[in-house]
Amino acid sequence: MRKLWLAFVLVLAGSPVWAAQPIQVAVAANFLSTARILAADFTKRTGTPVKISAGSTGKLYAQIENGAPYDAFLAADARRPDLLEDDGLTGSEGPFTYAVGRLVLWSPDPKWIEGMPKALGHPAFHRLAIANPETAPYGAAALAALERLGYWDSLQPRIVRGENIGQTFQFVASGNAQVGFVALSQVLALKGVSHKYWLVPGDLYEPINQQAVDLTNGNNPLGGKAFVRFLRSPAARRVIRNAGYDLP
Repeated sequence: MRKLWLAFVLVLAGSPVWAAQPIQVAVAANFLSTARILAADFTKRTGTPVKISAGSTGKLYAQIENGAPYDAFLAADARRPDLLEDDGLTGSEGPFTYAVGRLVLWSPDPKWIEGMPKALGHPAFHRLAIANPETAPYGAAALAALERLGYWDSLQPRIVRGENIGQTFQFVASGNAQVGFVALSQVLALKGVSHKYWLVPGDLYEPINQQAVDLTNGNNPLGGKAFVRFLRSPAARRVIRNAGYDLP
């Protein structure tokens, strides 16, 4: 089966030369743990090393626009991949939605999740972490949810902003914030640890359609094309669903 899959990818990519060269993949911070699993599987199947750089979608987008040599981009939104396509920086494998993110309000201490979302107005509640809405799609989703719940204005003095969803998660994990809006996938990745979370209703924010594209700036664009194509495979889709994402 592995040989059949590899032969298929080599034919589609147009050349076997890419398989011997590492590929550089820019990954939205929420998807980091899942991307590592997918990268390991891809390497096992093809022998091609995958190097991952994680960060906020907005900052990774800016790096690509400024010439960063990534071969593929797994964003947390649809807007930045579309902009890259408009600027002629993408190949033929996207943009397409590889995952639909789910937003949760999370805390290691269950008492802070009881009674959510009304508990956001409790006077004992002092710190709420969200990712920067300007650069992180999960931060933008958190802002929208707070606005629709009617808490955005009153919570302004209590909000701690992370540069990306990974830093936001660390703010809560370290106790610098009592609760935080993070990705469901991040909480589910805490194997063997019981943490309480509130799954934010989908009607409180716009769908987090996470899109992927292969890029032309990198040193192994054919490898990037093959990796993005791999995300469409049944094996990759199972990993993505099991990590806590919806599929388009």
